Amino acid sequence: MSSEAEAVSTQIQGTASQAPVAAPETKSMSIIVTKGSLDWAYPPFILATTAAAMGLPVTMFFTFYGLPLLFKKLDLQVTAAGNTAMKMPMMGGHMALPNIMTAIPGVDAACSVMMKNLIKKKGVASIEDLRELAVEAEVRMIACQMTLDLFEYSTDDMIDGIEIGGAATYIECATQSDINLFI
Repeated sequence: MSSEAEAVSTQIQGTASQAPVAAPETKSMSIIVTKGSLDWAYPPFILATTAAAMGLPVTMFFTFYGLPLLFKKLDLQVTAAGNTAMKMPMMGGHMALPNIMTAIPGVDAACSVMMKNLIKKKGVASIEDLRELAVEAEVRMIACQMTLDLFEYSTDDMIDGIEIGGAATYIECATQSDINLFI
């Protein structure tokens, strides 16, 4: 694990030790992960690793565009189009990108580079590190079988330790979970 991941793990565990911990047999969390862009990958992994550090069993169900977050090799980009809340710190303030600008070729790539630089500068763990923490914390990760078939993905391209399942697998888990999130 990288030093950034270790720092995040320590921080999460430190924060979790201060929070009230739910008894694992009474509380659990499930998350449907539907988006695979850089900006949408953080919420499910941060919530999953934090909940796991607090003692909750966590299941993540990766479907449609969220499924590529299970690929061994990630090349995540920011989705700047339609994201009016995305204001980047620049020149001493926060600047928003007008939607019309996202139609220009290369703007998403430039925004992605800026976001990745900001993440690194601020010491935020990468998605790869958070995903590794989730694996180490025994977060149950399920790849949607229908999405695998639909987009002709191969499990050979996925990280080790994932399960393959469908909607029924997730619903079985969700009906037993106290916290269900759709991200």
